[in-house]
Amino acid sequence: MADDIKQMYKTIMDDHFPPRMEISFIDDDSRQTLFYEKVDWVIENVRKGLRYGENPGQEAALYRLVNGNLILGDTRTIAPGRYLVSDIELLQSGKHPGKTNLTDADNALNILRYLTDRPAVIIVKHNNPCGAAISDALPDAYRKAYMADRVAAFGGCIAVNQALDKQTAEEIAHQYAEVVAAPEFEEGAIDILAQRKNLRVIKIQNIERLQEFAAQRVVEFKSLVDGGLITQWSFVPEVRSKADFKPAACEYKNKAYKIEREPTAREYTDLLFGWLLESGVTSNSVLYVKNGVSVGIGTGEQDRVGVAEVARDKAYRKLADRYCFETHGIAYNNLADPEKKAEIDSRVDRENGGLIGAAMISDAFFPFRDGVDVGLREGVTAVAHPGGSLNDYQSIEACNEAGATMVFTGQRSFKH
Repeated sequence: MADDIKQMYKTIMDDHFPPRMEISFIDDDSRQTLFYEKVDWVIENVRKGLRYGENPGQEAALYRLVNGNLILGDTRTIAPGRYLVSDIELLQSGKHPGKTNLTDADNALNILRYLTDRPAVIIVKHNNPCGAAISDALPDAYRKAYMADRVAAFGGCIAVNQALDKQTAEEIAHQYAEVVAAPEFEEGAIDILAQRKNLRVIKIQNIERLQEFAAQRVVEFKSLVDGGLITQWSFVPEVRSKADFKPAACEYKNKAYKIEREPTAREYTDLLFGWLLESGVTSNSVLYVKNGVSVGIGTGEQDRVGVAEVARDKAYRKLADRYCFETHGIAYNNLADPEKKAEIDSRVDRENGGLIGAAMISDAFFPFRDGVDVGLREGVTAVAHPGGSLNDYQSIEACNEAGATMVFTGQRSFKH
């Protein structure tokens, strides 16, 4: 049985999806059609598209838009031929990519398109970022993103927004990853990555033009269990600079409430980085960032105070693992010495899981102050959320009591 299961993951599935696809939007007096063609690659003399879908046994296909322009209202889709993930160049693969490999890369680029002014690294696992960082140098950004959650990074997709240098390649080659995506690779970097023969190395030249995609939308399709479809425009965050945030303020029972202090320059940087990172996190979500690095990312929970606690607890666990790995070279969960564990636990507790001075970001408003209080009790000094709750005054009061600051984005960032 075990051998059968292992073989299941090695199997290259044939798919029965046709080579071309058309989607038409029809009005009484007009028709707009988008034309797609199926993508495939030759790997080890086998021409094949996606290896399989989300799971072995699920057929899947990748299509790229080759013609047609769709205009709905005042919005138009991205023009054909401006490809990112749908026309990748596989520099190394070992085996054909699966659906998850490409959707992970896609979500990493979905975030990176807003992070173009500094070296940035996004590591995605199961279509959620597990580690993310911006820095003045790519090797430092990668190191910080990886150590933010090196356990979840195992088998993930690493995406960077500039040419991958040899130093960063060396660090990546010491880890197990499924995908590395970059706009270019410096001489010698591919040879280093070749140490991992099944690592899919993807060159996406248009990463250099990512900022052009920042405000552009595509039509998204969600299939229902009966074959029905929900369509929507893709999400674009409206807050993409410090000036786009609004100082938290509201009125409740004829009384005005407002935040007492503006964020510092460092807090603004973390709030903006966190809000743009939030656009790629599955809802219901709360995340914490500090000094341009993700500290704890809570995803897919049903209640907001609960996800704030999940992100907090992850911050403690991930910091303990980082300190253990840096000090003893092994995972925290594999450390048997109780005294050494106690030392690490004490250090993490003193630092509140790295949350002292961190920024807290939520994809929707806090319905009560209990969600904000989770972060404030750990030393969070800045909070960002859409605002618009009847109880915004509670969250404002909570921040003022703690000497923290709060900004509104004026826009919800759900992702399901």
